[in-house]
Amino acid sequence: MPVAVQNELNVYESAEARFEIAAEKLGLEEGVYNYLKYPDREITVYIPVARDNGRIEIFTGYRVLHSNVRGPGKGGIRFAPDVSLDEVRALAAWMTWKCAVVNIPFGGAKGGVICDPSKMSKTELERLTRRYTAQLSDWFGPERDIPAPDIGTNEQTMAWVMDTYAMHVRQATTAVVTGKPLDLGGSQGRREATGRGVMMCCNSAIAKLKMKRDGCRVVVQGFGNVGSQAALLMHAAGYRIVGVADIHGGLYNEAGFDLPLLYDWVYTQRKPLPEFPAGGEKMSAQEILFQRCDIVVPAATENQITAENADRLDCRILCEGANGPTTSNADAIVERKGIFVVPDILGNAGGVTVSYFEWVQDRQGFFWREQEVNERLQDVMDRSFAEVVRYSETHHVTNRTAAYMVAIDRVARALTLRGFYA
Repeated sequence: MPVAVQNELNVYESAEARFEIAAEKLGLEEGVYNYLKYPDREITVYIPVARDNGRIEIFTGYRVLHSNVRGPGKGGIRFAPDVSLDEVRALAAWMTWKCAVVNIPFGGAKGGVICDPSKMSKTELERLTRRYTAQLSDWFGPERDIPAPDIGTNEQTMAWVMDTYAMHVRQATTAVVTGKPLDLGGSQGRREATGRGVMMCCNSAIAKLKMKRDGCRVVVQGFGNVGSQAALLMHAAGYRIVGVADIHGGLYNEAGFDLPLLYDWVYTQRKPLPEFPAGGEKMSAQEILFQRCDIVVPAATENQITAENADRLDCRILCEGANGPTTSNADAIVERKGIFVVPDILGNAGGVTVSYFEWVQDRQGFFWREQEVNERLQDVMDRSFAEVVRYSETHHVTNRTAAYMVAIDRVARALTLRGFYA
C-alpha cells in the first residue's frame, strides 16, 4: 500500500515513504531495515566568508553521508537559498539507491550551502567553496566521500574543491571530486552524461512500448545542464521537442523547436528562454508539464508533480531527469493514469555513472575517448533499465518501486556479507 506523507513537499518524507514500500516488499530483517533507513553521519558547518565589501558573513553548510556499505560516498554540492538539512538527507539517500540501481561501487552522499550564487561574485564563491572544503577536508577523500557539481555549482567549483583538498593533504588528488575541468582530470562526456542517460532511458521506454522515435513529442521542464543536454541530444536523435521551460518561464510549440538555435539563444546570447523569437505559446514553467505530449522530462527541481496536479499529466512516458520531481503522494495517481515511469534514481543516473568512470580514470591515470565513455554508459543504462522493468513485471510492482527494490536489495546483501562491526 502507498505510504502517504503528511508534509508532501518534504523530500525526505517522500524518500522515506518509498524506501518503506520497497523494504516491506523485500521483507528486510529489522536490523538491516533500521541500518539502511538512517544516514551514517550528518555534518553542519558554519562558514565565515569575507564579502567583497569587507563584511564577514556566516553561511550554513551541510554534508550528509548516507551509506558507504558498497563504496565511498558520492554526491554533489548544492549552492541555493532554499537548501535544508532534510533536502540534503533525501538527496544523499537517493544517491545511495541511484548508485546501487546502476550497480556502481559507491554509496550516497550530498552537500549543500544556504546561499544565493546569483548574488555573489566569483571571488566570494571561491572563498565560500574553499572554506566549506577546508572544514570538511577530514571527511572528503577518494575512498571516503567524493563531491560533484549540483545546482549552483559547476566545473570551476570542483576545481576549487580539488585544489583546497590538495593543499590540506599536500598532494594532488584528482579523484577527490568528479565533474572537474578536463585539464584537471575530468572525463570526456561528463557534462552531457546526465542528459544522455535521460535520452537512453527514453529510447528504451519507447522501444518497450513499441512507439516510434521520429516525431515523438517531448516536453522538457528545466533548461540547465540536464534539461538542455537531454533536449539537444533527443532533438538530434529525431524526437520532436514541443515544450521547454526554465526559471523564466516556458514555451510550447506543437511544431517543435530548433534546439541548437534555442540553446544558442539561452547560453551564448544569454537571453531569456521565453523571449526566443521562433518560440510558441508562453506559459509558466509549471504549466509546461501538463501539455499534451508523448514524453515528459521534468529536469528542474523537486516537487513539481504533486497529488494536486498529477491528474493533469497528458503523456505516455514520464522520465525523471531531476531528483525527486514527483512527490510520493502523487505516485498512485500517476500509476492509475497508466503512465510508464522512468524513476529519477534510474532516469538521471547517467551523471553518476560517468562520474564513476571519471573516478576510475583518475585513479588509473589513463583516460578514455568520448566514444568509449558513451559506449560504456550505454551498456550500464541499457542493463539497468532492463533489470528494473524485469523486476517490475516479475514482482507486479511499479517501475519506481522496482528500482528501489533492486537498489535496496543490493545494498542489503552487501551489508549482510560485511556483517555488523561491534
